[in-house]
Amino acid sequence: MAADTMNQANQRDARGERERMLAGEPYNAADPGLSAMRAKAHELCRRYNALSEAASQEREAIMKELVGGIGADSEILGPVFFDYGVFTTIGERVFANFNFSVLDVCPVTIGSNVMFGPNVSLMTPLHPLCWEDRNLREAESGELFDYEYGAPITIGSNCWLAANVTVTGGVTIGEGSVIGAGSVVTHDIPPHSLAYGTPCRVARQLTEADRMALPTRFPERS
Repeated sequence: MAADTMNQANQRDARGERERMLAGEPYNAADPGLSAMRAKAHELCRRYNALSEAASQEREAIMKELVGGIGADSEILGPVFFDYGVFTTIGERVFANFNFSVLDVCPVTIGSNVMFGPNVSLMTPLHPLCWEDRNLREAESGELFDYEYGAPITIGSNCWLAANVTVTGGVTIGEGSVIGAGSVVTHDIPPHSLAYGTPCRVARQLTEADRMALPTRFPERS
């Protein structure tokens, strides 16, 4: 048993900072490999934000390079801000309004037909509560670093997150839910819920009574 425990510890020690980060464990954010990934993502964001919306092909190419995957007919307005980008996947027909920010130190998964209002932030990073654990420290190389960790975020299909919503690490928002403007989502939201507030709480379930009598001037193709 002692040998098995030692082998498991050695395997954990052999992992890189990227593996620790994605596993939600404390990691060194100043790791050179992670720093290079962030620098690439930030440069891609800068280039994307500098382009005219009319440059649709160029913007599409950058977004495909920036994120881990994006479905057809999705539109992300600028400016956008991704920490890594490659750890975020976006479904089909997703619309994100201005100032969409995603800090994806852990995986961010967005379903299809999701709408984001202006200034929505998806924040997977977490920091220790005690300052002794949180403050910068000096590595043997003399480099300053801090220990961070994170938790994934999942947004189900057919959700609408209104303006100025912040979603924190570890949260899953169930399919078909609506999150009211200005909410801070710190806990899971069940599917088909109307939720709002700081912290965000479920007000009620969405039902057939919420359906609108929409005009039929532009019927969908069969």
